[in-house]
Amino acid sequence: MKIALMDSGIGLLAATAAVRRLRPDADLVLSLDPDGMPWGPRTFEDLTQRAVDVADAAAAHRPDALIIGCNTATVHALPTLRARLEPAIPVIGTVPAIKPAAAGGGPFAIWATPATTGSPYQRNLIKDFADGVSVTEVPCFGLAEAVEHADETAIEAAVAAAAALTPEDVTTVVLGCTHYELVADRIRTAVQRPGFPPLVLHGSAGAVAAQALRRLGEQPAPGAAPNGTLTVLLSGREGPLPAPALAYEEGRLLQAISPAR
Repeated sequence: MKIALMDSGIGLLAATAAVRRLRPDADLVLSLDPDGMPWGPRTFEDLTQRAVDVADAAAAHRPDALIIGCNTATVHALPTLRARLEPAIPVIGTVPAIKPAAAGGGPFAIWATPATTGSPYQRNLIKDFADGVSVTEVPCFGLAEAVEHADETAIEAAVAAAAALTPEDVTTVVLGCTHYELVADRIRTAVQRPGFPPLVLHGSAGAVAAQALRRLGEQPAPGAAPNGTLTVLLSGREGPLPAPALAYEEGRLLQAISPAR
């Protein structure tokens, strides 16, 4: 089994690690776009074209499924990529975990990029899945970029700024950008209020990995032999994992278990 994941940068690491934990025998293809990142500020047409190029680079390796490991790319390019690649290659998007957060009933916050915060896409998800629940949309200025470059000072500043915008009664935070899952522990520490129950964080990586297996009719097999290979594509060129990836547990896991060829 071969599963490809795509993103402009290392935000796909969380979903990649989740796939690796569920199926250590799966071959992985990571398709990134260092020549075109970040995708967030791009126009709809430009972002979609970059996503198509990155997806095509992954598709050339004939994966059994393709995961879009990026919320922004899912918003803009999922219909185009599905029309282009399915049914030969199932395409799985990444959607903020608003539905399970709302099911908890308590007030929750959605941390997302400024471009996503307040967008019709996110507002529609809130309307569809969290009607009647107290929801605060928190724009996280510069956090994705800081995580992408493993800039510790910038990460701490961006997390602190977003935490200051998060109401004190929030019991749950939805991580609405895949990059944020790489610094989940720091987000938890910054938002947790003394005397309150442990903060619940909802990311998308585990659900996306599980959905990819379901689309393929496969079952999790975490005990399988860890012989899956790792291929990294950098704007279509094979190369190593970007150095900042190794600043995170997920990147070190991939490097240790299956170094890029």
